[in-house]
Amino acid sequence: MIEIERKFLVTSNAFKKEAFKQYRTVQGYLSTNKKRTVRLRLKGETGFLTIKGASSKSGLSRFEWEKEISKAEAESLLKLCKKGIIDKIRYEVKVGKHTFEIDEFFGENEGLIVAEVELNSEEESFLKPDWLGKEVTGETKYYNSQLSKQPFTKW
Repeated sequence: MIEIERKFLVTSNAFKKEAFKQYRTVQGYLSTNKKRTVRLRLKGETGFLTIKGASSKSGLSRFEWEKEISKAEAESLLKLCKKGIIDKIRYEVKVGKHTFEIDEFFGENEGLIVAEVELNSEEESFLKPDWLGKEVTGETKYYNSQLSKQPFTKW
């Protein structure tokens, strides 16, 4: 249950033509403690409760536990979340043997587009598409939990 991922800014909308899947996501946080975050997510018609631990020193990996819950449960729990709900469309793009998840943010985070790629090890190599920009792995201001407190439009 260790998540290993790298995060990048996105330099163009070219990824949208390559996406094989997209869906709206609304998420909120019950806890944004640095040692653990508790997130509620409504992804289409399905809800998820996720607990993440603190990031490693490199920012590449951290503990993650996730459980699927009903849409009704997610909608109820979202009402308990802290101020700063995240609204985004997630696109999935296959590049080589990896799938990039690209988040286009709306609301107070409008204008921010971030790509993530999950890896099997911190040393694993992957193909980098042309639309991939600066790496921001480990930069906490790009964590969704932080964007809920300090939105991109207020930087």
